[in-house]
Amino acid sequence: MINPAELATPFWSPAEIEASLRDTILHLGAGRVLAYPTETVYGFGTAVDHDSVEALVRMKGRPPGKPFLLLIGDPGQVARLDLHLPTYAAQLAARFWPGPLTLVLRGGDQRVPARARGPEGGVAVRWTPHPGLQRLLTAYGEPITSTSANRPRVPPAMTASEIVTQWPAEIHRGTLRVLDGGRLAPSDSSTVVDCTGRRARVIRPGALPAPLLRTCVADLIGDT
Repeated sequence: MINPAELATPFWSPAEIEASLRDTILHLGAGRVLAYPTETVYGFGTAVDHDSVEALVRMKGRPPGKPFLLLIGDPGQVARLDLHLPTYAAQLAARFWPGPLTLVLRGGDQRVPARARGPEGGVAVRWTPHPGLQRLLTAYGEPITSTSANRPRVPPAMTASEIVTQWPAEIHRGTLRVLDGGRLAPSDSSTVVDCTGRRARVIRPGALPAPLLRTCVADLIGDT
């Protein structure tokens, strides 16, 4: 019988988060996969480099052409990735980050691998409001990739124990490290806005409705 508590790292209290940082950062630096809580569901992520991303692709069996989101700990990480933030995107970020808003940006040709790009070449970025993840990303100093932590055709994990149950071999091999942030509350997914063109365009409705976004960017396209 698997005891999930023995295979996951506590990541709930401020003290637990601080205690986890060193080994978690070493794990990411070794090109391995991390499971972590977010403001919505548990995610899988890696460092933003080709070999690390490919390790996640292999572990999850992710199909070609399905990109990864990048999570950041502060807006400066967007600039360090050489991503282009047009004026309207900067206005949205200033108003709604950190929060449930994902921006798809141009650029990053030398920093972001092809697997992290959508079919049009954009890179999806979100500044997470999850306090533990923010602390990790700040300490790490770099973005990480993000995709839901689940097997194909299985709902995204809302607890660390679900991940431990589904991925015990990877955890025992040390290729997967699980941060246990407790059971997550159900919430809406982030709103995704394409910022690669002349005007902002909603490509996935979510927690932030278009009328609210239009109070910041009046000519936003989509989502009525």
